[in-house]
Amino acid sequence: MSEQSFEQMLEESFKTIHTGEVVDGTVISVKEDEIVLNIGYKADGVITRNEYTNKPNADLTTMVSEGDTMKAKVLKVNDGDGQVLLTYKRLVAEEGNKKLEEAFNNKEVITAKVDKAISGGLSVVIDEARVFIPASLISDTFEKDLTKFEGKEVSFVITEYNPKKRRIIGDCKQLIVAKKAEQAEKLLASIHEGDTIEGTVKNVTDFGAFIDLGGVDGLLHISEMSWGRTENPKKVFKVGDSVKAFIKEINGSKIALSLKYPDQNPWTDAPEKYAVGNIVKGKVARMTDFGAFVELETGVDGLLHVSQIALEHVDKPADVLKIGQEIEAKVVDLNVEEKKISLSIKSLLKDNMPSDVAGEDASEEN
Repeated sequence: MSEQSFEQMLEESFKTIHTGEVVDGTVISVKEDEIVLNIGYKADGVITRNEYTNKPNADLTTMVSEGDTMKAKVLKVNDGDGQVLLTYKRLVAEEGNKKLEEAFNNKEVITAKVDKAISGGLSVVIDEARVFIPASLISDTFEKDLTKFEGKEVSFVITEYNPKKRRIIGDCKQLIVAKKAEQAEKLLASIHEGDTIEGTVKNVTDFGAFIDLGGVDGLLHISEMSWGRTENPKKVFKVGDSVKAFIKEINGSKIALSLKYPDQNPWTDAPEKYAVGNIVKGKVARMTDFGAFVELETGVDGLLHVSQIALEHVDKPADVLKIGQEIEAKVVDLNVEEKKISLSIKSLLKDNMPSDVAGEDASEEN
């Protein structure tokens, strides 16, 4: 057998390969930036770091071991050094694109980890195929900090599929909206006015707090936060707080909440506690030019008119009283229906005066 015929026979013993062909190989050598495969061809196949992964600084020795088998795609039959240039990344991406195309056509829900936050949205990599989720489609509410999604799983549907233009768009928002609508329907069908319900504070405004009840928001108006006076809801509630309240009214999908439980109404026993002639104690809560409002208990204020503050003439309450000051006074008028109580220190002082002195004062007033 001649040397030439032996070389011909050896050449014929190797399979032929073509650019674009998918081949099977066994890892025979691994470096940080290169993998060498035996692909059953006269030359070995090489996969560079850039053709294995999208991670620019990846150490391939931590990702692949000698003896591993894998599929790869031929980029060049001869890379110029007598080796076959292969790609693993692009093959996986093609397979990933096929999955995404099927998901797009079948409107399937995909759940995957966010690779990273990029300008204008999130990047999700599925089998080396990249999906872009615009910031406007990440949630049904505005998300300022997109980095909080990095490494976390999100569920989405593919709304646009154009791999040639590298445009594969994912949408989380429509799934969130649909889920909340389903939750809202179930919730509204199961609740009734008067029910006690628990939720989480979603937003706080000057006029009240919006409570997420699970798909539906309930409004806890400032006037329903307490039987007492609430100056600023933001000093009472913060986003994330858990709140238990009762349903005051349901109007379609609008739910009005209240913390003013009827059995805790301080005016229920007001006719007995604040009957005309009773002596009461309280704290000065606020003042006007015509008088001072005295908090007798949470939810019950009495008006101490400027003319009833002292025996002598008082120009304005602030000349004699201060906010938070504890006072004792006599109830001189009560109107439960209008929730009004009139107080008098002057009358109490007169009651405690000797009868002859009180009589003289009365004569002088007449």
